[in-house]
Amino acid sequence: MITPILLCGGSGTRLWPLSRKSFPKQFADILGEQSLFQASALRFVGPGFADPLVITGNEFRFIVTEQLAECGVQASGIMIEPEGRNTAPAAIAAALQVAASNPGGLILLVPSDHAVADPAAFRAAVAQGLPAAEAGQIVTFGIQPSRAETGYGWLEAGAVTHPGVHHLNRFIEKPNAARAAELFAAPHNLWNAGVFLAKATVLIAAFAEHAPAILAGVKAALDGAVADLGFTRIEAKAWAKVPEDSIDYAVMEKAANVSVVRFDGHWSDLGGWQSVWQESAQDEAHNALSTHATAFDCENSLLRSESPEIELVGIGLKNIVAVAMHDAVMVADMSDAQNVKKAVATLKARGAKQAVQFPKDHRPWGWYETLILSDRFQVKRIHVHPGAALSLQSHVHRSEHWIVVAGTARVTVDEKVQLLTENQSVYIPLGAVHRMENPGKVPMVLIEVQTGSYLGEDDIIRYEDIYARS
Repeated sequence: MITPILLCGGSGTRLWPLSRKSFPKQFADILGEQSLFQASALRFVGPGFADPLVITGNEFRFIVTEQLAECGVQASGIMIEPEGRNTAPAAIAAALQVAASNPGGLILLVPSDHAVADPAAFRAAVAQGLPAAEAGQIVTFGIQPSRAETGYGWLEAGAVTHPGVHHLNRFIEKPNAARAAELFAAPHNLWNAGVFLAKATVLIAAFAEHAPAILAGVKAALDGAVADLGFTRIEAKAWAKVPEDSIDYAVMEKAANVSVVRFDGHWSDLGGWQSVWQESAQDEAHNALSTHATAFDCENSLLRSESPEIELVGIGLKNIVAVAMHDAVMVADMSDAQNVKKAVATLKARGAKQAVQFPKDHRPWGWYETLILSDRFQVKRIHVHPGAALSLQSHVHRSEHWIVVAGTARVTVDEKVQLLTENQSVYIPLGAVHRMENPGKVPMVLIEVQTGSYLGEDDIIRYEDIYARS
């Protein structure tokens, strides 16, 4: 059995404003009804694969559990990194976790933000690499290139070691245009997908030889790990001392036992808006349009409105990316769309919350979004999952009105508990101890109107919380 390891971090800048630090691209519905994370989890469900192990950040833990539940995948575990340290520490943490319960176990390290058009073909490529992995090789997967790409690292495949498996001669850094053309012209060169198959113990041995400081630091952090609501929370102080590095630099470029399997199917890491345009359905003028986007006399453009309340109209555009959300709009020439990271950095330096904060704020019980924010009042839409409950809390600076618009709410205000259904409302006085719960089997949605001198999320005193938040 192969345990898929879903690496689920990221800064969320390359596909801004749809992707942000608080909600990176793997969780967004970019190419269809499923998120990239959900598609990655489902890609390795079936014979030969164990339940996946997910490694993610603290801020994403409940998004991960929610999206796994939505697509019907059960994780074998969810490990929480106190902070991102690049892929090498995450990879060896997963290997150590698997080896602890199954010393001979195989792991498949997979970024959770890639798009693969034919999951069955990718599983077949993994099966092709299995004999080499069982023989002690670290098997990576090279994508058959379709163009002289400068945005990917490349792999140089060497002699055949097993059927369909080649020795990996070397990793090649992201090339300039001239070098990319040379690489593309040679049939033994492939794109680097960043996917690795190996025995957990083989990967541990590779780290012991080539990255012992990372291995030792991760072991110390795992020794202090604690269970928390079904998550494995890695110890923060030890983790902060672990050297930050990618698995390619730390181990793979130094190891002698690395092989590569060629994957001929369609693959993309969706590394920018141009990639999204290439992967999206297009009209006869090569425009990729969302439901609420309209193009007149446009060519080779991507027009996306992520809000049904915003109709995005393009007129006479050529080679343009335009993405509109409730709180931010991005327009760029297709050739300059990769510079969105610079724009996000500028917004962040200016203190714009849109730089990092997604309009929907996901919580363990559901999510909320701010509809109106003024000096002394705020209006929110709150979505509570079936069976979920917010903490028992009070506020020092604000009072609230709740109006139920869908489902049923069980509301506690001091000593009084009542059920509210659609179109019913309740007032929460300043200082009152209160809680909302969804006792039903369908989502509960309410509109919350806050009034007061301070409306920040830190104006919360919690008395009870099933999610163990302070």
